Amino acid sequence: MDWEGIFGNLSPASFFNFSFLGEYGKYLLQAIGYTLLLAVVSVLLAILPALLLAIMRLSKNKLVKGISGAYIALFRSTPLLVQLSIIYFGLFGAVRIPNNWQLFGFIPMSRFIPGVVALALNSSAYVAEIFRGGILAVDIGQTEAARSLGLPAWASMKLVVLPQAIKNVLPALANEIVTMVKESSICSTLGMAELMFAAKTVAGATYITLAPYTVAALIYFCINYPASKAIEAVERRMRRGDKR
Repeated sequence: MDWEGIFGNLSPASFFNFSFLGEYGKYLLQAIGYTLLLAVVSVLLAILPALLLAIMRLSKNKLVKGISGAYIALFRSTPLLVQLSIIYFGLFGAVRIPNNWQLFGFIPMSRFIPGVVALALNSSAYVAEIFRGGILAVDIGQTEAARSLGLPAWASMKLVVLPQAIKNVLPALANEIVTMVKESSICSTLGMAELMFAAKTVAGATYITLAPYTVAALIYFCINYPASKAIEAVERRMRRGDKR
């Protein structure tokens, strides 16, 4: 399609001057893949640490409970940009990842891995509270019944409580992925070629100041709004199943 012929007469400051799509469309598509990969991998990596943190929060041991509480408070009370900068320049300033390592041929691992680590550590603090709420939502009678059958505390948690808690938290976990799609845009500050960075690059290269950001906003909307509606539908269906 001749995007330049259709939109070339519009002002560079127009919201709808999409003449750059012919040349940079493929670059934006790659950026969408980068963004989705950042979001999904970050949340998946956050699940196990978050589950451990949630169980620690429910522990009767004050030290264990305090360590978990301190971690959650730290990551929920400081900006993600600060966390990302410390991890990128601090941890991965000392642990160098070769610049020639690439994922799928276009994602540099030297930026992708620090971004995923920062997002996962941040997400785990929020997912931990999701898991804690899900565990507390399981009727205490379930635990008492398991203990009365002779199951030890850990086996009761693993075999009885956690399966029910995971069912309770699945919609919230899916929402966390949707949130992470938006949060991943902060990685653009460190040169990670996700969607926001791609929009900045296109704007700088073409001097079309607003339309690249319009396209980025539309893409975020087209990813997140349908995903949110699908999650709501699944949640309603699960609630109907619980009523039956």
